[in-house]
Order: sequence, then C-alpha cells, then structure tokens
Amino acid sequence: MKIRTRKFLGTILLLILVVVWSLLGMAMAQMPWLAASGWRQAIFYVVAGIGWVLPAMPIVSWMQRPDPEQE
Repeated sequence: MKIRTRKFLGTILLLILVVVWSLLGMAMAQMPWLAASGWRQAIFYVVAGIGWVLPAMPIVSWMQRPDPEQE
C-alpha cells in the first residue's frame, strides 16, 4: 500500500477514534459516581484527555511507514 493511501486511511481512522473517544468520555463524565467527587473528575479528565494518544500511536506509526522499494 502506498504511503498516500495509508495516510488517507489513517486520517479517517484517527478522526473516528477522536469522535468515539470524546463521545464515550462525555457519556462517562455524566455517571453519578464520577460527578459526585472532584478528585475522581480530575483523574478522569486527565486520563481521558491523554488516553486517546495510546490507541492513536500505532495508527500514526503505520501511516508513516515508508513505501516498500519498487523493483
């Protein structure tokens, strides 16, 4: 697969990841056990804010892989 195709597909995957991650984060933030405690909210927002990077890293590294040598 050429790098242009991988970048296009990777961009779509990253957009889907960010949308799904944010919707799940908003849904979880409304849960009563989380809304009742300021400390839990702080920890949740730090983890949710940084946590999307972990699943995004393999996508980005796949996108940046060089094209195989053409013979």
